[in-house]
Amino acid sequence: MHPRTTIYPTRDLLMNGAADMLVRAAGQAIAERGRWLWVLAGGATPEAVYRLLATAPRREQIDWARVQVWWGDERCVPPDDNDSNFGMARRALLDHVAIPASNIHRMCGELPPAEAAQEYAQQLRATFGNDGAWPSFDTILLGIGNDGHTASLFPASDILGRSDVAVAATWVAKLNAHRISLTYPTINAARDTIFLVAGADKAPIVQAILGGTGNEYPAAHVANARWVLDAAAGAGL
Repeated sequence: MHPRTTIYPTRDLLMNGAADMLVRAAGQAIAERGRWLWVLAGGATPEAVYRLLATAPRREQIDWARVQVWWGDERCVPPDDNDSNFGMARRALLDHVAIPASNIHRMCGELPPAEAAQEYAQQLRATFGNDGAWPSFDTILLGIGNDGHTASLFPASDILGRSDVAVAATWVAKLNAHRISLTYPTINAARDTIFLVAGADKAPIVQAILGGTGNEYPAAHVANARWVLDAAAGAGL
């Protein structure tokens, strides 16, 4: 099995294991650097983990005043839209923990796409500086789609080759929609990147990527990631 892979027997155990993993990541980052810079993912699997973090005892195990949350991507919708990644995280987690509003860095999906990307880049510069280095998040949580996309880096996306910006707007033809996404250099500069994957439908993609034969999938180009799976997603390993 791939050395950076953890497989849990069931989806429920995966969610609980991932929640505990994030509690540990928060504690370590805060102890070492005084804050935890965490990039959230959208999707049903992360949502279940957020709900676990929002309830006792895990809620009390994180010093939320020292947590800053960001997003890997966002749909171009208002924050109260049901499709908003921010809105999902707010309902599942952020409304239930004592995190300062100033520590929540959402992508403004209600803005024109290019403007939203520029605004997020400004937020990144305000936190990480503008010395030419890529933002270095402590933890980036990612999912993977049935087409191998991650964040909003889709196959044949116009931003797959972008190495000049930390965040970009992209047109996703198959969805007939714009998205905002972190780019590869930003994702790959993180201290820790975690793919959280559940379900048998993801098994062939996971097998191809970790077996070295899935280079056509955008998720394959995320470097040094940890893969946290349930047994169904990891069945081919």
